[in-house]
Amino acid sequence: MTDDTLPAAPPPEAILEAALYADDLDAAQRFYSDVMGFEELARVEGRHVFFRVGQSVLLIFNPAATARGSSNAALPVPAHGAQGPGHVCFAASRSDIAAWHTRLAAAGHPVEAEFDWPNGAHSLYFRDPAGNSIEFAEPRLWF
Repeated sequence: MTDDTLPAAPPPEAILEAALYADDLDAAQRFYSDVMGFEELARVEGRHVFFRVGQSVLLIFNPAATARGSSNAALPVPAHGAQGPGHVCFAASRSDIAAWHTRLAAAGHPVEAEFDWPNGAHSLYFRDPAGNSIEFAEPRLWF
């Protein structure tokens, strides 16, 4: 079936949630709460911890637990997951990125890379305790 033969559907408005994976949920919880300052929304011991990020939610899953899927018949979430480090990028102004650079250094989290893209947008990369690649970038990188 080609795109022009499929029934019409509107495009999504935004990404509601994004997922990263971490074997050590306690370390992830400390990092995303204490260093990143995100509000914890939910936690199921050994399975996941979720955080509010503006109008979105960051899901941190234990990959071994989500590979089995849900055991709750009322919430039949299918098995899913990934192995190895993932990536997420948070929108921030250039001045906010500078503040994050300072905060990360003070918290002992080294910056892996920081540079300007060809369109002039600024990015900063670092790793969370699970090795996921975390980025702050000016939204004009894409818009």
